[in-house]
Order: sequence, then structure tokens, then C-alpha cells
Amino acid sequence: MTQTISMPVWAFVLILLFAAVTFASHFLFPSVRWFFRKRAERVIAKLNERLTRPIEPFKLARRYDMIQRIIYDPEITKAVVEYAEEEGIPENVAFEKAKDYAREIVPSFSATLYFSVGMRLARWLSKTLYKVRIGAFDRDALEKIDPDATVIFVMNHRSNMDYVLVTHLVSRAGTLSYAVGEWARVWPLSSIIKMLGAYFIRRRSRGSLYRRVLARYVQMATDGGVTQAMFPEGGLSLTGRVGEPKLGLLNYIVDGRGPDGRDVIFVPVGLNYDQVLEDRFLIAADKTGKRRFRPSVWSVICSCAIYTWWRVRGKFRGFGTATVGFGTPLELSTIPMGEGRTEAVADELMLRICKVVPVLAAPLVARALTQGVNTRDALKGAISVMLDELRVRSMPIPRREVGAMVDETLARLSLRGLVRVSEQHVTIDADGRDVLAYYAATIDHHFVDAAVQKT
Repeated sequence: MTQTISMPVWAFVLILLFAAVTFASHFLFPSVRWFFRKRAERVIAKLNERLTRPIEPFKLARRYDMIQRIIYDPEITKAVVEYAEEEGIPENVAFEKAKDYAREIVPSFSATLYFSVGMRLARWLSKTLYKVRIGAFDRDALEKIDPDATVIFVMNHRSNMDYVLVTHLVSRAGTLSYAVGEWARVWPLSSIIKMLGAYFIRRRSRGSLYRRVLARYVQMATDGGVTQAMFPEGGLSLTGRVGEPKLGLLNYIVDGRGPDGRDVIFVPVGLNYDQVLEDRFLIAADKTGKRRFRPSVWSVICSCAIYTWWRVRGKFRGFGTATVGFGTPLELSTIPMGEGRTEAVADELMLRICKVVPVLAAPLVARALTQGVNTRDALKGAISVMLDELRVRSMPIPRREVGAMVDETLARLSLRGLVRVSEQHVTIDADGRDVLAYYAATIDHHFVDAAVQKT
């Protein structure tokens, strides 16, 4: 027992390393985790004092615990057994697949990252690129929302800036949990997005087990009161118009929710921009019919360099205005139970979203130009007529003087090479016709409604 033994230095170092890891894992790490968790709880308590809708306990649960809750849920257990029978595989293999799906979907929310990094970045990007404005805003209806209800913002999808813009605008009210597509499943972006509370979904997945796991997570989050944001169109609009709703996520929320328990309140949100960063990619995708579009690294670098050069020369003053309109909330409890409930909710929400899509200067100018107006004076006259039509229906409209709107928009379109402007005459370039039609389409539905009302 007391005899001296000799061993290689590398073996002695290895033993010390294992001993250090064991000591840290059993004594040090739990204490450190407890210290930081208590500190985080104090920070969250202070945040909740100033938030209109405090951060829900469900969102603050440990990711590991949330995954365990999902995979051992009776509905998922049943789905695992059914999947194993269908595929002819052992149940433990099917169980591991369900576990992998849960790990992929469940976020790892960090309040510190959300408010210290996410909010500041969202604010900086929004104000750097756009003049941010609030359009329609039913203040009375929004203030009357039941504080115990689950709030879900339902939005039209115009740009990847939608995430940033809405997050910035509702940051004082609370946190948002987005459903994010596969475009964001790239390291390290995926880790950051999960820490901001977003969860990943596979838009094209047809596997029944995956859909059951995703549905259960969405239902648990809804039951837990997590404030969410979703795009019922399922992807970016390729034409500028508000598209038809896809019922997947919406059906997970609506299906089976009766009069008992926490109510769900949908807040319709309409977004519009004077210029969308991805407009040319979206138009090209519409022409080719391939939605899987992704700009090359070189094109992104070139675009950033061009805009930086314009800013240095004083020619770049942002991409115009970005406006968000909030419509009248829809309470799920007011929609009768039964077959077709999800479709009824979707149709009503899309109507309310279309109603509050903001009307901006660029879409107005684009609409007039695509209708054949080709002089500055005629543009001003045509836009004044459109604004009068909208004003009669109490639609929120730009507050600036018509002449200033026309001059500023034409200058931006000319800088992009979409139109050629002389002292009075305006000519659409070949590359500009599709882009102008894209922006005109964002507000066409407002005037179609007016035409129907007149008839």
C-alpha cells in the first residue's frame, strides 16, 4: 500500500485531467450553474416588471426538460409505436428518431441574448435600413386583449426583414417565438436563432412522426401561453400579393381547442416596404417556379459593397419606409367548433391582414407607372386620386405631401436603374417593369375592394 510506483508522465497527466473533470462535474459545475441560473432569474424578474406580457415559464424551461416532456408525451409515444409498425423497425429506433426531431425543433431561449443582443440588433437594423412607421393600429382592441390568453401575431410575409421589424416593434410588450424555415438551419446562425426563441420547421416534410412531434410542441407552447408569430403563407410572397394560407401550423393550434382552458387570440399584422431587399430574387423565383432561391455569397458581398459606397458618397439614405399595420384581434373562442374551423379562422385572418397592409409611396408610384402614367404632373394627379379613394374608406395613408413622395420615389427608382427620369417625362426601363409590377401588386387589393363596392 505504501510502496512507490512509477508511471509515464503522460499517464500521470491523464489521471490528473480525469480527476479534474470529475471534480468539476460533481462539485464545481452544479454550483456555477446554480449561480448563473439564480442571476438569470433575477434579471428575468426585472424584465417582467416592464413588459406588458411577461416571459412565460414554459419559455424559460430547460431545453432538456422540454425535450423529455415531448418525447414521453402519451401522444408521441403512440405515434412512435405506429411509426415503428408502419416502417417495420424496432420501437427504440423510432423513439430515437422522435428524439432527434424534438432536439431539432425545441429552442434554447436565452433572455439575456434576446434583450441584450437581439433587441439592439433588431433596432439598429430597422432604423439603419428604413424609416419605420406604424400604420393601422386598433389601440382599444389591442389593449383589451385578455392578459391570460395566448397571443399569436399572424403576418403576411414580404421579406426576411419581417422577423427583425416586428421583433423590434413589439420588444416593449414581450418576446416572440417564430417558426423558422430550413433556410436558418446553418451553424452558427441556427444556434443564435434558437437562443432567440425560434423553433425550426421542415416545410416540406411529409413524415407523420415528424408532424406529430412538431404539432405537440406547438400545442404545448400555446397551452403554456407563449407569444408566437407566424406567416400563414408559408413563405415569402413572390408576387407582392398576400398569398393563400397554408393550414399546417394554424391547424396544430386550432385543432382540438375547445371552450375550456386558455383562449388563443390572433393579431393580424400587415407589412409593406418601399423597397424589399430580396425583390429581384423573389421575382426571378416566381418566373422560374423554383422557390429554393438563395443569393450567392459573391452577390451579397457586391450588394453590400455597392450600398456602402453609396452611403460614403452620401447617395444612400436607406430603403425608404417600412410600415407595420395591426388589425383587429380574432379570438379563437368566437369561432364555432366543428369541421372547417381551421379554414374559417384562416380565411378571416387573411381578410383582416389584407385590410391593414400599409399603403406606401413606392407602391403608389409603381401602380401609377404600370397603368401608363409617364409624367411627374400626371403621377401626382393619379396618386392624389388614389389617396382620395383610400381616405374615403379610412385607410391609413402616407402623411407626406404628394410631390415629395413622387420626387423621392423616382430618385430611388432611377438610382436602381428601373426608370429614366427627365425634367418631366418618366420612362420605365426593360428591367424595371417586373419590379414595378411587383410593388404595385402589394396594394392592388385595396383598389379591387373599392371597385367591387362601387359595383
